[in-house]
Amino acid sequence: MKNRLIICALLMVISSVMPLNAGKKKSKAKVRKPVKSEIRYKEIDNYDFLYDGTDFDADYSVSAINDLMDEAFSHIGARYRSGSKGPSAFDCSGFTSYVYGKMNIFIGSSSRDQYAKNTPIKDSEMMTGDLVFFTSPGSGRGVGHVGIVVDVDPETRTFSFIHASTKEGVKVSQSTDGYYARRYIGVRRVKE
Repeated sequence: MKNRLIICALLMVISSVMPLNAGKKKSKAKVRKPVKSEIRYKEIDNYDFLYDGTDFDADYSVSAINDLMDEAFSHIGARYRSGSKGPSAFDCSGFTSYVYGKMNIFIGSSSRDQYAKNTPIKDSEMMTGDLVFFTSPGSGRGVGHVGIVVDVDPETRTFSFIHASTKEGVKVSQSTDGYYARRYIGVRRVKE
């Protein structure tokens, strides 16, 4: 996860420098034939998918997100227990509040509180570290489950998230999993 974020940040810096050379005259240098590895990665030249038409969030700190994800992943496999706030067992909101609490950020104690307390954003603005919310069998149409976004596919608008699952404890799931796809409610951004 750290490597992906570092690569994305590096690609953004490189892409911001490239337009500076756009207006310069091109010399008639000999054109060399691209090697196989260059052809394979040619599609990476367009970095527009990183921006998705939204402004870059200055509050989004790659280092802080890496620390958050490291903390979350350090609990993979911890068992689920209703009402538990960690570190040996969690319920869903106990897990998210514990992970953010390690970063000295209070996000609320229950999934409903976390949904109400944090900033609503569009699905297209979703980033690693955001909170995603779902209904649960006992919540009707209301909020009943919460997780932390791990990765987002900007093309398909699907995401993976880490959460405390009632059956398997802390694990990573996909938004395309039937159970979660049917129960997805929305996403919230946590502000420090």
